[in-house]
Amino acid sequence: MLLLSLLAGLPVMLLCLLLQAIFLALCLRGYVSLREAWTEQHGLLSNTALLAMVMLLMMLGNFMQMAIWALLFMLLGEFDEFAVALYHSGVNFATLGYGDIVMSPRWRLLGPLEAANGILMFGVSTAVMTAAVMDLVKQHAAWLLREKS
Repeated sequence: MLLLSLLAGLPVMLLCLLLQAIFLALCLRGYVSLREAWTEQHGLLSNTALLAMVMLLMMLGNFMQMAIWALLFMLLGEFDEFAVALYHSGVNFATLGYGDIVMSPRWRLLGPLEAANGILMFGVSTAVMTAAVMDLVKQHAAWLLREKS
């Protein structure tokens, strides 16, 4: 059963990694483009818009990965309704582990596999968000130094 779960889950994990990399690249490109366009604006609104864009894109990427896992669960015959499969996927991906819905013994190991995937992807999302915040702090500090001169 372990080998079967790995054969079904590892390609989905790889797809999720690829998807996360695409969203990461889109997010960083969008951030840099907007930051450059708003270079003279150091207000709360422009900084909030930049950070919101980063958060929303990364969350969209994570949500799409949950949906991919949910589709796998449906393809394997574990769920009849996408909404239930997505709920179960979200519980796994976010490592909540409610246990109110449990897959059959044959595919049960996909849960921890998705949880490992999810915690890694949330870690990447956190790193991107932290990088954006640090960049804005650095940019604002440099602007303040120029203003004092």
